Amino acid sequence: MKLRMIWMWAAMSVAVVSVPLAAQGNFSSGSTGADGAFAPTASQTIVVPASGVFNYTTVTIPTGVTITYLANSGNTTLTILATSDVQIVGSIVLTGQNGSSTGFGGLGGPGGGRGGNAGVNATAGTTGDGPGGGKGGPVTLGPPVSCGNGGGGGGGFQVPGAGSLGGAAYGTRSLIPLIGGSGGGGGCGFTNDSGTGAGGGGGALLLASSTSISITGSIVSRGGVGGGKAGSSAAGGGGSGGAIRLVANTITGSCSLDVSGGSGGSTSTAAGSNGGFGFIRAEAFNLTGFSPSTNNPVSSGLPTSAVPANLPTLQIVSVGGVAAPANPVGSFQGLPDVVLPASQPNPVAVVVNATNVPSGTTVNLTATPASGSSNTGSSTLSGTTAASSTTVSVSLPTGLSVLTATTLIDLAQTSDLRPIFINGEKVEKIEVAAQYGGGSELTYITESGRRIGSRSLR
Repeated sequence: MKLRMIWMWAAMSVAVVSVPLAAQGNFSSGSTGADGAFAPTASQTIVVPASGVFNYTTVTIPTGVTITYLANSGNTTLTILATSDVQIVGSIVLTGQNGSSTGFGGLGGPGGGRGGNAGVNATAGTTGDGPGGGKGGPVTLGPPVSCGNGGGGGGGFQVPGAGSLGGAAYGTRSLIPLIGGSGGGGGCGFTNDSGTGAGGGGGALLLASSTSISITGSIVSRGGVGGGKAGSSAAGGGGSGGAIRLVANTITGSCSLDVSGGSGGSTSTAAGSNGGFGFIRAEAFNLTGFSPSTNNPVSSGLPTSAVPANLPTLQIVSVGGVAAPANPVGSFQGLPDVVLPASQPNPVAVVVNATNVPSGTTVNLTATPASGSSNTGSSTLSGTTAASSTTVSVSLPTGLSVLTATTLIDLAQTSDLRPIFINGEKVEKIEVAAQYGGGSELTYITESGRRIGSRSLR
């Protein structure tokens, strides 16, 4: 019996209220200092805590010391806050893992999407995780069976992943909210063989100090490389680079910042495509002594709140009457979050809850299968800005699907949210979308039609 198995990328924390600018020269990171001073004397690997946040007094990483951060089970992004000075002479690493030659996709860095698994025995590869996940390489069933065009697409982030199967671009230069890179697509598997796995997306780091940040070492959040091997199967794509956001009163140092995409893997039949690069953001009142060395664009601005409060959320709470898990995986590479029986009739009722989103706002829901066309549905929220809900009807394909919830908030039509200004221009609308259990993307649309940031969904 075939089942409808559902992975959910539901819209989550998205900033839709103005963030007050810190007083000139008086930015506060918000660190409680509860974790004391961080001053490692040797290289080490650290799993990000469940909260995703470290509250330090000072951070000092000396020369020759590399601190590598790994994703936790919830795949939260990494936030390092300090009440005083941050000095990085060594290295911080949040790079996505490489795809394997045996077909498994590499894990993403903290907050980054996992690379797609390869196809096995004349099947297509799977799409990488994340809003810009690269598509899996297709198989030509023939006869004869072929993986000649079955290389996986590269993961996208600030720019799309390479290749016709490359993942879409998403995210914003402000890195509010913070989100990581996306995985590449797995390679096609030939008869009695597997393709290679795709690289994971680079992780996302927010590093903020109430005084100063000095970096003469490096911060690396590259995308993982697609796996490679000889044979008739195809290779996985590279993961996209991650995100680095630095916030302090003063930022200085000649350093290396790397959010490059991983390269696609290679086989003797079909190569995977490269991942796109990610985002780098530096916010300070004084950036005159900051001279980063990077192949990736760097945006800058005055410091805003390191961790914005009262972020609106969307949450898929049930599908076809089956409650969603508290901590959904949201991955084509993992177990499905919800399994519905084949006898479940279409369309299926999907309940979506919201907080800090005006009542009457339309929620759009997309069901994207592992292959083929997507189905959509929409409905409006009812309740209050503080808490609202809606039920959306959507037809689910047989097999594997990803559910994505999105919304557009028109600030001109509500008095519940404060006005937002960017560079002196009033924001009229906000497009919001995010992955369930992960980060989110948004686009500010000003009165003149200018779009600040971008978002694109699979």
